Amino acid sequence: MTAEAAAGLETVRHLLLISSYLPEVGESLSAFSGDGPAPFLDLDVQAGTIGVHPEALAETFMQDCSDLVDDAMRRLARQSLSITQQPVRASAWQQVPTTYLVCSEDRGTPAERQRAFARRAQRVVELDAGHHPFLARPQAVADLVLEVS
Repeated sequence: MTAEAAAGLETVRHLLLISSYLPEVGESLSAFSGDGPAPFLDLDVQAGTIGVHPEALAETFMQDCSDLVDDAMRRLARQSLSITQQPVRASAWQQVPTTYLVCSEDRGTPAERQRAFARRAQRVVELDAGHHPFLARPQAVADLVLEVS
């Protein structure tokens, strides 16, 4: 988690969260998942891993950058399920100026959920983009990075 990783680092001057979770101390990703995993997630409890169903990648995460789907499919990797269970121990966004970029066309982290997290940030920017605006709208994201730095 970006908000936890940046905590206590004097060199961090500003956080820019993009279509992300913005947890309070003590919250974990699983606290935001509702009754179960999202339909695009492939959960393997026995192996202790979580991943994206390959057939869901394009429509859920890359509908606005479809020319990059083949490359993204080759890079899909499973992650440890423990990342969803571990409570956040620190929240840098409470000490560092934070901008939250809401991606209004995101199908992985719906815009309404993003807006709820964004209320915790000092500044909110909305962009008509899916889950990966740095791929679909790189100039807009670059401009925002330059603006906050």
